[in-house]
Amino acid sequence: MNISFKFDPEVHIGADILSKAGTIAKRHGKRMITVVDHSLDAQLSNRLREILEDSGLEDIIFDGIEEDSTPEMADNIAELACGAHCDAVIAFGGQKTQLIARMAAIMAPMRIKAFELLDAKPYFNRCLPLLSIPTEGTSAFSFTEYFLAEDPRNKQIKLIDSPGHLYSAVVVDTALLKSTLGANAVSFVINNLLSASEAYCSSKSNFLSEIMLERALGFLGKLLRTSGGGLNMEAFAQAAFLASFGASVSSPGIGTALLAAITARYPAAKAQCSAALFPVIAERLISARPEKMARIASFLGAGKAASVTDAANTAADAIRRSIEACNLPLNLKSFNITLDRLAAAAETARKLEFTASSPWTVSEEAVFGILKEII
Repeated sequence: MNISFKFDPEVHIGADILSKAGTIAKRHGKRMITVVDHSLDAQLSNRLREILEDSGLEDIIFDGIEEDSTPEMADNIAELACGAHCDAVIAFGGQKTQLIARMAAIMAPMRIKAFELLDAKPYFNRCLPLLSIPTEGTSAFSFTEYFLAEDPRNKQIKLIDSPGHLYSAVVVDTALLKSTLGANAVSFVINNLLSASEAYCSSKSNFLSEIMLERALGFLGKLLRTSGGGLNMEAFAQAAFLASFGASVSSPGIGTALLAAITARYPAAKAQCSAALFPVIAERLISARPEKMARIASFLGAGKAASVTDAANTAADAIRRSIEACNLPLNLKSFNITLDRLAAAAETARKLEFTASSPWTVSEEAVFGILKEII
């Protein structure tokens, strides 16, 4: 098997590593635009601003990103970045903030609008350097050369190509994660377990991705089993990075796509959606990748079995037990999500290019069956 791999952004993980943000950012110029999650404590935003100023940087703060903000918000950021002749973009916040800042960094040099990017206008490989400071850990698309964004015109997700050199650095401050994840921390563990499991079982999996993903799954499984005593943020940050890294070398799957499709229409279901999807997706993976699913079952604390097949068959039950122990529901019934409104969005998710790497046949009927099980 031939593998070509290049990992561009520098990655910093550790407690109070946010203090290095100014030193890292100044490598790309003097003038920054910082896209900030509006829900963040003002003290955190002020701390970052002071760190940048102490490094001799000029910084424009854009703090209007809300959980329900649409990609059109990137138009305002790109316009500000162009008008102020900014040298780089800093994304400081959760996944919505990271997404919108990523779009703005691509759009600004090309002077294009969000809808043009969503409609697949070529970006000609030009972008502003992006420094990512995630407050929810890295995600399945943090290091891929594509990502998903909601099209506000129809509430369906689109795949957007991303320049390979877009990210200049990723800074994951574990002390910051501890203060921002709060009660939803365990849902991010399950989210990463879902994406890591799919990438581990993907037909694009290779020896490098398997090394990273087995390590990630081991960390995440232990975190899920011991989450009642509080989450170890150092272990979570490392596991999330390894899961993101592994997914970029392998491929996300249909569960990750459906998670994006559902939460684009129903943002309130975000914390519970991966918990509902994970065991259902696991059942589809068992017949396709029994040896790997047996390994995942062991990471989740399943006991020894007489055969690989028996061990694999315990995976879905082990996942359900772990999720129930965290007091999370295994379906989305409380959100009154209608199958009619979600069917078209799910079909769009099924047709995304990366879902073709799933190790089982992702048919229209199969996706429809998944939806019926979780809602």
